[in-house]
Amino acid sequence: LVSNRSLRSTWAIVVVMFGVVLFDFAADFIDGPIKAYLFDVCSHQDKERGLHYHALLTGLGGACGYLVGAMDWGHSAIGRLLGSEYQVIYFFSALTWGIFLTIHLFSIPEQPLGKEISTSDSSPPSALHLLGSHSNGYGALAKEPVSPVVPASISDLRPRSFSALGEANSVTSSAKQPIKEAQKRMTFRSLMTTVINMPNHYRCLCVSHLLGWTAFLCNMLFFTDFMGQIVYKGNPYADHNSTAYVTYERGVEVGCWGLCINAVSSALYSYVQRFLLPYIGLKGLYFMGYFVFGMGTSLIGLFPNIIATLTLCSVFGVMSSTLYTIPFNLIAEYQREEEV
Repeated sequence: LVSNRSLRSTWAIVVVMFGVVLFDFAADFIDGPIKAYLFDVCSHQDKERGLHYHALLTGLGGACGYLVGAMDWGHSAIGRLLGSEYQVIYFFSALTWGIFLTIHLFSIPEQPLGKEISTSDSSPPSALHLLGSHSNGYGALAKEPVSPVVPASISDLRPRSFSALGEANSVTSSAKQPIKEAQKRMTFRSLMTTVINMPNHYRCLCVSHLLGWTAFLCNMLFFTDFMGQIVYKGNPYADHNSTAYVTYERGVEVGCWGLCINAVSSALYSYVQRFLLPYIGLKGLYFMGYFVFGMGTSLIGLFPNIIATLTLCSVFGVMSSTLYTIPFNLIAEYQREEEV
């Protein structure tokens, strides 16, 4: 489409950057609703289990993705067919995304709770009732005036949409006169009010979570370049047929293997957390994840050789699993304490 070579390179960079930003936005955008929906419909024990499964599957998926990037597809049949190894990587990414998106959309049909709940004079003894008078604690949105209605049977209840992260709607069978909650709306003003009025323990958790993600993502962003330039001593700006550039590409490939080790260790550590939790608690696991990550990255910076760097990539997985599970488990624990 563009004949000028310099202009074509510029447009290629713009398109790639736009695609990367859009892809990263989509990945981060869907992660929040997943956790919010988990907190909205699950019990405390199921929340912990769901977060561990989420970290486990995230690690396994990341390992597969990094493994595809670490393999040399340029000399394979599919690489020659598609043009280069980068086209192969994007092809596998698009194929995986399309397959699992289709599976997800058609996996569990869901019907939202209707505006009007069927009224009846009696309901089965085992019916679940929604408690509108229950206080959801910090994070709950202001409710509009409600009017009493007769409870519906279990068959009429459907999963509701998520509201705010950490807000779990109470479901119990002990209510004598349950009422229906009016639809809640989140506005920018209510969001800012919630942030300003945040309790100290939530504020400290949010700040530490922000700093943890900043350190982790900065490390992930520059790790392959670190392997190519510092560990392998290659040069990404050298001629493409030079030894320095080939050495740099080799370092990037090995860096992908290191990130694969990180993803596998994240999946394994998310499983090990369940055994460590009774002994050191959630705060102990949170501190250990940050401490191990800090020590590991410091040692990689002090001793940038291949064996030590690849071995210490496992501490990245410890940090990844910590960021994906522990803060949200702490939120669930704080919420349960507020409800008591």
